[in-house]
Amino acid sequence: MHRLHRLITSALLCSAALAGTARAHQVWLEQTPATAQLYFGEFNENLREVSPGLLDRFVQPTATLVTARGEQPLKADKAANGFVLSARAGAGESIVAQDAGYPVRERKEGDKVIRTAWTPAARLLGAGSTAALAPRLALDIVPTGRAGEYQVVYAGRPLPKAKVGVAVQSGWGRELHTDDQGIVRLAQPWQGTYVLEVHHVDKTPGERNGKPYDIASYVTTLSLTQTDGLAALPAAPAAAPAAAPAAAPNK
Repeated sequence: MHRLHRLITSALLCSAALAGTARAHQVWLEQTPATAQLYFGEFNENLREVSPGLLDRFVQPTATLVTARGEQPLKADKAANGFVLSARAGAGESIVAQDAGYPVRERKEGDKVIRTAWTPAARLLGAGSTAALAPRLALDIVPTGRAGEYQVVYAGRPLPKAKVGVAVQSGWGRELHTDDQGIVRLAQPWQGTYVLEVHHVDKTPGERNGKPYDIASYVTTLSLTQTDGLAALPAAPAAAPAAAPAAAPNK
């Protein structure tokens, strides 16, 4: 078994190196037996931004617990390194969270100013959540009901040929692509938390909080926990958060 573990780990780490996955900042959800928390940073680098710091760029994330009985809004209280939610997801339940009020960003391209509305969002599956789920976020990643299969949906429609980043906290990661129906299939050999990430840009102009934008940019993650399989690889050393909120994260 130990030899098999080493062989699988070596093969997967090699595929990750070949994929050359590079990640920008994201939000993701994790939970313990006591609570659930929304983090901002880079999961595969074990980086969690803090307050004071880049965490302070968030206006007020919203979170919802989704159960078979209905939906329950959750409180999101800012802590030193994330937002602590008022409830966690139980077996067969899910949590979705997002910040739809993140400030519109501006950048210059020659003489033109480009305004971007960025929407970071996250979904978490509670233990034993294998049933198909309906999308709830503008850009969402949902299980299809088949083991290791997930669907990426934008504005209620499957998103084909989308890049999906996959990471575990050891730093291992790889990049997959959805098929014509927005489906992606994922091997989950290790126990522990997996985070899937998808990014989509919509160049339809709009307005956020009274400020116009040219581009809507979405980054959504899906957190899930694998309870069987090979022992989880050790977490990567924690990366240092940004010292102050003056520098914007890379998106």
